Amino acid sequence: MANQELINQVSKRRIFGIISHPDAGKTTLTEKLLLHGGAIREAGTVKAQKNSKYAKSDWMEIEKQRGISVTSSVMQFEYDEKMVSIMDTPGHNDFGEDTYRVLTSVDSAVMVIDAAKGIEAQTKKLFQVCRMRGIPIFTFMNKLDRQAKDPLELMEELEEVLGMPSVAVTWPIGSGFQFEGVYDRLENEVHLFRKDEVIKLGEDGVQGSELEGHLTAENLENLRNEVDLLEGAGNEFDLELVQTGELTPVFFGTALVDFGVTPFLNHFLDMSPAPGPRKTNLGEVNPTDESFSGFIFKIQANMNPAHRDRIAFLRICSGTFERGMNVMLSRTGKQIKLSQSTQLMANDRETINKAYAGDVIGIYDSGTYQIGDTLTIGKQKVFFEPLPTFPPELFLRVSPVNSLKSKHFHKGVEQLAQEGAIQVYKNEYNEVILGAVGQLQFEVFEYRLKNEYGADVRMESVPYTIARWVKTDDVKALKKYQDSRNMLVFDRFERPVFLFANTFTFERFQERHEEMELVEALDVNNEIAPE
Repeated sequence: MANQELINQVSKRRIFGIISHPDAGKTTLTEKLLLHGGAIREAGTVKAQKNSKYAKSDWMEIEKQRGISVTSSVMQFEYDEKMVSIMDTPGHNDFGEDTYRVLTSVDSAVMVIDAAKGIEAQTKKLFQVCRMRGIPIFTFMNKLDRQAKDPLELMEELEEVLGMPSVAVTWPIGSGFQFEGVYDRLENEVHLFRKDEVIKLGEDGVQGSELEGHLTAENLENLRNEVDLLEGAGNEFDLELVQTGELTPVFFGTALVDFGVTPFLNHFLDMSPAPGPRKTNLGEVNPTDESFSGFIFKIQANMNPAHRDRIAFLRICSGTFERGMNVMLSRTGKQIKLSQSTQLMANDRETINKAYAGDVIGIYDSGTYQIGDTLTIGKQKVFFEPLPTFPPELFLRVSPVNSLKSKHFHKGVEQLAQEGAIQVYKNEYNEVILGAVGQLQFEVFEYRLKNEYGADVRMESVPYTIARWVKTDDVKALKKYQDSRNMLVFDRFERPVFLFANTFTFERFQERHEEMELVEALDVNNEIAPE
């Protein structure tokens, strides 16, 4: 393929993650964006023709029951000559690790905030991960059709709590019952709520006469005063600062009734960056490099229960993917033929023959891949930056209720561990210990083992709250360090881990055994990849 074609294809790509606190309206916004892109025909449907009431991106049964996203979905659509990939991440705090991994695969993020509640704890945490990685952040203040906080207060809170300057691109006219529309400052036009009408303003902007008769006197006066304040004391719009993650553009609207979403989408596609370079152990890889490379940031089993399959989510970082191509798995050095590849739309999919840097595709996995794996063409082993892992704080011992189902149980445990949905350890008696960041992960694990593998499980709590990996060449010597306040277990890579009851017992252990090197997490690539 001519290099110019690759450059053109990459420049069309936009890949972003949607982050928020639970219930801020993230999945609803995702759905409206898909509706605009023609990816779904009817809002609130898993499949339009079935007229089901569930969101398209919440495909797992437990998500429908609980009304939350617990896995990350990938959805792709074309809009305004751009190829847009949305990563809908779990909003629930218990699934932070899955969300953090997804954020390593995107080029920008959209932060959804409930305008009545302002910035909540989970939003702050996810924002910090984006900031750490220099990911450009776009803010959508949602639910303006309900009574909301004062918009100037929301802007102030955004800057104070998150410590990042912001600039209002659209501005709300009232809220709740008084909500009448949004003013697009860059386009100098007003979108009227419930009237499907856009009023173009003259050179005097909102101070001109064009809005008189269209808005209540109170709303018009407030709008003029607030815009005066914004223009006098607010930050100026600066595209370069937006694209380097130093300034967040702010939009107002309501995803539920699909208002304010169109101006947001149009501005977002203009302002957000196309795929950029990525760091590797061999230097930076550019998306327009002709040599193919990509990394796996997520593995999902049983997306299609009828086929009991596993899909690895691959972010393409450079070059062109062609179905049937041979690539090298850097971790093992082995050649793999990528013959089964799919474009993803939550749990729907279709075969894809060609994809470019900036796309996310699904590749069939028979147990070959691990999260963080790099695939590349060429003889040199390329490793992208390691994906974050977090030490769990909750632990359970788990076993099958029916011993005849133990084969199903062990297969399910192994596959869910490979997905990274939960951390799995085994002790010297081969008992299975689960580690999680939050309680909901255990519930999802139990649900999926029963529904996807037919294995009911028995769960018992174990008295540990801290996990630390051990750097050692002599694993057998570790047994003598076990006592009643700790447990030696092994993770799924057979690496030794000590579980401790609490901070006190962990610190005492460290004092008594200074010779032992204990770490919070090991980087899979560096620690277990062969040289």
